[in-house]
Amino acid sequence: MRKKHNLLIGERTAEEIKINIGSAYRRPEVLKMEVRGRNLVTGLPKTIEVTSEETLEALREPAMQIVDAVHNVLERTPPELAADIFDRGIVMTGGGSLLNGLDQLIEEKTGITTMVAEDPLTAVAIGTGKFIEFQHGDKKEQEFN
Repeated sequence: MRKKHNLLIGERTAEEIKINIGSAYRRPEVLKMEVRGRNLVTGLPKTIEVTSEETLEALREPAMQIVDAVHNVLERTPPELAADIFDRGIVMTGGGSLLNGLDQLIEEKTGITTMVAEDPLTAVAIGTGKFIEFQHGDKKEQEFN
């Protein structure tokens, strides 16, 4: 926003843009959103229209850093595990996985099927809880055997 439009926006506005029209991969339709901020030249409030194409451009570099990190992890992964990942695919979790098209970008660049978890914001926490319950269950069974 600062570089292209000379507009200063807050963190909350940037997050709204990312959630509503942000994209890491070209969308079939162009989405638009009105954004309010402060004009850095005049210092006065200003409203502009931002498109999903602009967010694609702005998010290109960070999205490619994520893709590069995935490549680096796959390169260091033992061959047997890498084969399993190739067969079963990559499941993305966390808030970042909600960025539109990030799964498509990773799939295109790695050739590995990539999908977003059913509930990506809580998937890791729920899985960790289940693992802890499983471990506690095993210990109780071992005590009785």
